[in-house]
Amino acid sequence: MVPRRDGGSVAVIGLGRFGSAVATSLLHLGHEVLGVDENPDIVQRWADRLTHVVQADSTSTEALRQLGLDDSAHAVVGIGTDIEASVLTVLALEELGVPDIWAKATSIKHGRILERTGAHHVVYPEAAMGERVAHMVTGKMIDFIEFDDGFAIAKTQAPREAAGKTLSESALRTRYGITIVGLKRGRNDFAYARADTLVEDGDVLIVSGPTTLVEKFAAIS
Repeated sequence: MVPRRDGGSVAVIGLGRFGSAVATSLLHLGHEVLGVDENPDIVQRWADRLTHVVQADSTSTEALRQLGLDDSAHAVVGIGTDIEASVLTVLALEELGVPDIWAKATSIKHGRILERTGAHHVVYPEAAMGERVAHMVTGKMIDFIEFDDGFAIAKTQAPREAAGKTLSESALRTRYGITIVGLKRGRNDFAYARADTLVEDGDVLIVSGPTTLVEKFAAIS
């Protein structure tokens, strides 16, 4: 059922809101996707959208083996509400030797269990989105992504002090300890930042750097 391990095949187990969103995005990126869910109604709903969709008990190692998941390059476990099924599915995938297992966690404790069971990557979608929205609501950021090592990337309005100057002239990097990655102006295409890039009032900057410094920079914009 699943193509041999070539880096492009992905199995998505649990086609709820998170799993179906991941599966759809993978398809758009050109990957072959095997969707697995125990609910026949959900399987029927996605039958014409994904490469393959199968109704199966994902907690069963043998059931996953019969689907060919022992030859899958990547697997995403999107099961969230049924923690036991989530953990047992990760364990089954680990027993099959799937080299790259991603799993959704609903809490820190759930995530730790998934890691100990065999998940290589654990994601906390609700927590990540909550933090992202908080930064956008309370600050002046248009978008915000923080990484585990205290590094962040944000989209924010250019500060007034930079308007009419090149990035070299405004010296934003030197003064604020952040890096201007790029600039977006109106309907124009995104442009990578250079020393001679001119910043105009209303421009949007893509900024990266230590989280605290990115937050401080966005606050002055």
